[in-house]
Amino acid sequence: MKKEIDGATGTETTGHVWDGIRELNTPLPKWWLYTLYATIIWSIGFLTLYPAWPLLNSYTTGLLGYSQRATVTQQLKDAKAAQSNMWSLLEKTELEKVSANPELLRFVTASGAAIFGENCGPCHGRGAQGSKGYPNLNDDDWLWGGSIEEIQSSIQYGIRSSHEDTHESDMPKFGIDEMLDEKQISDVAEYVLSLSGKENDAAAASRGSATFKEQCVACHGEDGSGNQGLGAPNLKDAVWLYGSKKEDVVKSIHTGRGGKMPAWEGRLDPLTIKALAVYVHGLGGGQ
Repeated sequence: MKKEIDGATGTETTGHVWDGIRELNTPLPKWWLYTLYATIIWSIGFLTLYPAWPLLNSYTTGLLGYSQRATVTQQLKDAKAAQSNMWSLLEKTELEKVSANPELLRFVTASGAAIFGENCGPCHGRGAQGSKGYPNLNDDDWLWGGSIEEIQSSIQYGIRSSHEDTHESDMPKFGIDEMLDEKQISDVAEYVLSLSGKENDAAAASRGSATFKEQCVACHGEDGSGNQGLGAPNLKDAVWLYGSKKEDVVKSIHTGRGGKMPAWEGRLDPLTIKALAVYVHGLGGGQ
């Protein structure tokens, strides 16, 4: 086939013509071709030296026998070995004395944060800020005590869990069990709101005060300040686990709520629980 040269550019054409326009057969730039050839050579070398092709039950290992899995496995072993000394030190250090060792405290805090995020974050939030029905662990309001030992106990045994040593207290279901009628529950709710200075119906609160003294002071105290030994919340502060609206308080009185937390003993090893206790106590609300 005779070559056709474009008169204007002196470039050979491909023979294709569209609406009188001829397509030029312009060669690719040499730098582009050389780059392409280099990548082809590089890929051949990579496929030869490194793992590349999947097989039925394995893969080609390459001439260098390199394995990213083996590298990561070794890195994990090295990291675990590097941490072993700190975990050993934590095991030997009394719980209340961990904070006296800055290096150990930094290690435990970092480890506790990771453990908390994985195990506790789904309920308490990644930042331990809590939500309705799940306590905020950053404040200084504690149902079962906020000392580091009490926090460890709560984590270890849980709240109303199946563990024999769990924290156990059941607020009566005043409405469900028909211990109080709806009007009495409403009046008590008004009185509870008055304890923390919230807007309330004074007449209803006065009536509710008498019922509160008959039914609630055994756990919450005569002034409503609560009892950590029984897990009874302080009704005089501004912290509300289930909400501070009247309907929230009415529901708490009616149903007794009875939230639960699992016992982590058996799920987590003792050192992990210890690290968690240190971390939670250090969030800012520990007593």
